[in-house]
Amino acid sequence: MPDMPSYQDKVWIRLWKENSVDLRERVVGWRKQNAITRIAKPSRLQRARRLGYKAKQGIIVVRMRVGTGGMRKQRPRGGRRPKHLGVTKIKADDNMKTVANRRVLERYPNMQFLGSYFVYKDGKHYWFEVILADPDHPRIAQDKELNRRISRTA
Repeated sequence: MPDMPSYQDKVWIRLWKENSVDLRERVVGWRKQNAITRIAKPSRLQRARRLGYKAKQGIIVVRMRVGTGGMRKQRPRGGRRPKHLGVTKIKADDNMKTVANRRVLERYPNMQFLGSYFVYKDGKHYWFEVILADPDHPRIAQDKELNRRISRTA
């Protein structure tokens, strides 16, 4: 049975759909931050806990901003039918969430990926929060549940 959205998730989704003032003010600050920003605690706590987050040493949460667009192809100079130019209807291979996960793991190579979730999007950016665990940290090494989730061989 798939996870049902919790009350907290429903509130967050409602705030996002209604474009609430609180959320918009928070995002104004996010735009001024770096694309990859380490944060003290997750914005959507229950969602993070379902993905393996625990408030302990060795686990970090990173907010990742991914820009939209960039899938424009240069128009060929040679003469051909507009239909066969191959400029429109170009799709990205990876979705925004995958791009965010990959960029965060490039920044933190010693960490293992636990999960990520959507936080906000506007006309220019998507924001995701990514949960990472340090497999070499003693607190994580002692945690049997987290050890099952992260592989030491990666």
